[in-house]
Parts: sequence; C-alpha cells; structure tokens
Amino acid sequence: MIKKTYFWYPFKMNTMNKVLGIFKSLVGKDSSESISPLMRWLNPILISAEEGQLEFSYVVREEMTNPMRSLHGGATAAIIDDAIGAAVFSLGNSHAYTTVNLAIDYFSSAKTGDTIFAKTSIVKKGNKIMNAQCEVWNEDFSRMIAKGHSNLIKTGVQLG
Repeated sequence: MIKKTYFWYPFKMNTMNKVLGIFKSLVGKDSSESISPLMRWLNPILISAEEGQLEFSYVVREEMTNPMRSLHGGATAAIIDDAIGAAVFSLGNSHAYTTVNLAIDYFSSAKTGDTIFAKTSIVKKGNKIMNAQCEVWNEDFSRMIAKGHSNLIKTGVQLG
C-alpha cells in the first residue's frame, strides 16, 4: 500500500493568473489578434510580460505621425493608455478598470520607421483605484520620448 503524505504550506503559493499566462504565451508576437481594437491598430510586439508589467515594441508608421512626420502626441497618448490598460488587465482582476485621468510629459520625438518601446508598471494597486505608469523610449533606450501616468477605477463589469 502507498502512503500519501500531504504538506500544509503556511503561505500562498505563487501561482500565475490565467490572464498573465495568456500574455506570456504572446511574448514575441504582434497584437493583430488583441481584444483591443486600438491595440490591433497600433500592432505592437509584446516583448515581456510579468504581472502588472508589460513591455511592447512599436514601429512608428506614417499614419501615427503629425505633418512633420514625428510621432503624434495623440498616438503617443494612445500607446501609453492602451499599454497601461493591458498591464492592469494582466493582474487578472475580477472586474474591469477604466482610465479616469491620463497625464503625459513629452520629452523627445520619434520619426516614421523608428522602433520605440513602451514599458508599463503598476505604481499602486488599490481595491477601487489603481495608479500606473508607462515610459516610451527610443530603440536603444538612450532617450525617453514620453512618460505617462494614469489613475484607473474599478468598474462594475465582471471579467470572465
């Protein structure tokens, strides 16, 4: 007869949430199948995924630029807001969160054809409000293009 031994751990096992598992499976892939229509249009490549921390790379396309062929401030804001939303989603929360404010500081430009990177992180994870940030960098991380931070509020929309 085989005797079974059970162990009781007085701490919570570090288990990956389901959403984070999906993000991890998408590392190295573009976002053409994203649930976010905006992210599909921006079409970044997911570089890395940890709970509350995502990194994306983007190629600046002509339709993302202003008349000077520099990355448009609105496109930069869209990148930051969408990346932050994905980072919050990666936490595997029971409810959706939505942006209540977004503040962006612009430092430098990017041109058509440039590759840029967006790095997100959750600053404070509250029960009702979360604060997150996103930095946008040039390809060799020698120049920050923009930095944004946002507060997001928990909605009544349950996630399945």
